Amino acid sequence: MRLCLVSETWSPDINGVAHTLGHLSRELRHRQVELLLVRPRPENDTKAPGVDAELQVRGFHLPRYSAVQFGYPSTSALITFCHEQRPDVIYIATEGPLGWSALKVAKQLSIPVVSGFHTNFDHYMGDYGLGWLKGPVRRALRHFHNRTHATLVPTLAQSEAMAKQGFDNVQVMGRGIDGDHFTPAKREQALRKSWGASEHQPVVLHVGRLAKEKNLDLLVDTLLVMHLARPDMVSVVVGDGPLRASLQRRLPNTHFTGFIDNDTLARHYASADMFLFPSCSETYGNVVAEAMASGLGVVAFKHAAAAELIESNRHGITVPLGDDAAFIVSAVTLCQSPAQYGQLGRSARLRATSRRWEKVADGFLDVLNAAQESQHESVTNACRL
Repeated sequence: MRLCLVSETWSPDINGVAHTLGHLSRELRHRQVELLLVRPRPENDTKAPGVDAELQVRGFHLPRYSAVQFGYPSTSALITFCHEQRPDVIYIATEGPLGWSALKVAKQLSIPVVSGFHTNFDHYMGDYGLGWLKGPVRRALRHFHNRTHATLVPTLAQSEAMAKQGFDNVQVMGRGIDGDHFTPAKREQALRKSWGASEHQPVVLHVGRLAKEKNLDLLVDTLLVMHLARPDMVSVVVGDGPLRASLQRRLPNTHFTGFIDNDTLARHYASADMFLFPSCSETYGNVVAEAMASGLGVVAFKHAAAAELIESNRHGITVPLGDDAAFIVSAVTLCQSPAQYGQLGRSARLRATSRRWEKVADGFLDVLNAAQESQHESVTNACRL
């Protein structure tokens, strides 16, 4: 199979889309799938390793969200690229202008398309004071995805919710976890010591982009109350973003690391004890699975990955979506019970590491093959008429 991946983001970008595509592409290469890539031109002007052919287009950044890059519509370049490389199927991971352009070209050239719903752009409209755009954005997303053979989402709950909103042929493609990389075995006393934590002091961790849509006011409120209840607790925030400076002012006793590489990230997870995830905007939230695989006691809303992976009080603690008070109470209670967060972390690892990227890639290939077969049947039936 020759697969063309169309995405506004790719490694070394740090986000859920790039993370998922990176794992999928590695697994697909092991299965002898030829990979083509279409993406905006990266700032370092390099080619992506491991792909057989690549088309880079001009990109632009959103004024109020500079970390996100979109590709300009590139119909002519895409037509030339697809004529030269002729993919068997196209996977469009992002619904930006480049994605719309790729969908248009695929229809013109009768190439089957599968799409991914990785980001709740309609939810983000409310986070950035543009709530009046939520309806139009959702209608545009529905129109886009309903023109593809299948739309892949990470959880059953999201599949059911989107079906009720009029999205057709929504299928679940879960997410995996590398349990050899994210493991409690990478716990480092030297790292904990650098945070000022002894062996028995609790360390609470948060990992993610420090931006408005991540519900970080609740993170601040929760950490402040936890520190009052457990004065010897150490808090660490991994990640960067437009809110970092503000958060550091509000949380002067918290360690902020900025972005760190994947190996260092694994050591940070393993060297903590608890993990807070207050976001309500995720389609999945890979960091929840990474924290669980690392043996941490997780507190999160019953949403996305946490709803999919956690049976509350067994693999972690989940609270009803939007119940901030319950989130704070759960986190404060947990930080005062080392036995509980230890037991939750052990159960969490067993649960998370049952999800493997090999199985996810097999399911992804099944969907791609089904799209090819459906396209072939459509062409055959059209020729008979």
